[in-house]
Amino acid sequence: MEQRRIGKSGPFVSAMGLGCMGMSMGYGPGDDKESINTIHRAIDLGITLIDTADMYGWGHNEELIAKAIKSHRNQLILSTKMGFSRRGQGDILDYCLDGSPAYVKKACDASLKRLDTEVIDLYYLHRVDPKTPIEESIGAMADLVKAGKIRYIGISEVKPTTIRRAAKIHPITAVQTEYSLWERYPETEIIPTCQELEIGFIAYSPLGRGFLTGKITNLAELSPEDFRQGLPRFQDDNFLTNQKLLVQFKKITERKNCTMAQLALAWVLAQDENIIPIPGTKRTKYLEDNLGALNLKLTQDDLTELENLFPLNVAKGAKYPDAFEAEA
Repeated sequence: MEQRRIGKSGPFVSAMGLGCMGMSMGYGPGDDKESINTIHRAIDLGITLIDTADMYGWGHNEELIAKAIKSHRNQLILSTKMGFSRRGQGDILDYCLDGSPAYVKKACDASLKRLDTEVIDLYYLHRVDPKTPIEESIGAMADLVKAGKIRYIGISEVKPTTIRRAAKIHPITAVQTEYSLWERYPETEIIPTCQELEIGFIAYSPLGRGFLTGKITNLAELSPEDFRQGLPRFQDDNFLTNQKLLVQFKKITERKNCTMAQLALAWVLAQDENIIPIPGTKRTKYLEDNLGALNLKLTQDDLTELENLFPLNVAKGAKYPDAFEAEA
């Protein structure tokens, strides 16, 4: 598989990674057996970047991955995140943000144990804690590098000014942010900042949380546990308006003889060699379909057509509910 380097001095990884959140939360009930099979198939097909977080299933996802990669650990780049602290036993929004040095180090030790590994390759601050200066959070992560507990530092969903402040404390290897045809906001400042500072850009939800696959036609078909039920872009008139974008998009796939997922991912891959998408799935068939994007070549005319169809801010509705977006 094609290899891309994460930033100027980060590790080389497969051009596409595997996001594992949906195996434990967010998109309805999981199936551990199928999820493990999917991870194994990903490894067999050459994927070397596995992405998780301590809040995905509040620990379950890290433990699941530990079981799946036990005999493959040395050939993988394992990334996880911290910064969300669970308040109680409530839903996905029942959390507080904590980037204090003490919590950063405590969270790392907990993840190391759940992942059954001696070192985390890429460790992210999942969200910036407004109560803790970014310099303090990154300083604690730098201590973890010195202690040999993590190899590289990443930050997720941050403003360009925060990226610059963080990079003054310790080299930042990766910035992870949602990016797709449906969510092109990072192009305005975040991606240019990463390019300037030679930081890798990891694109999560490159399929627009499944929207760009064209498989979500009726929200009633989603599980009551599926958190897209509460995302503004998937609600009522917003969803109906957004669905209209897919009519012409589907016609392009017919012309290119590919699936909608493959076209969406091929567009992300074509943006810059510094960008690595990590589409998430818990099913082998979708994993294999996604990887077909690596063989899909888009012309400049194709790219222009897609960008005209999905201009900046084309998605109707906010990315997250107000309760989450306010702190993200």
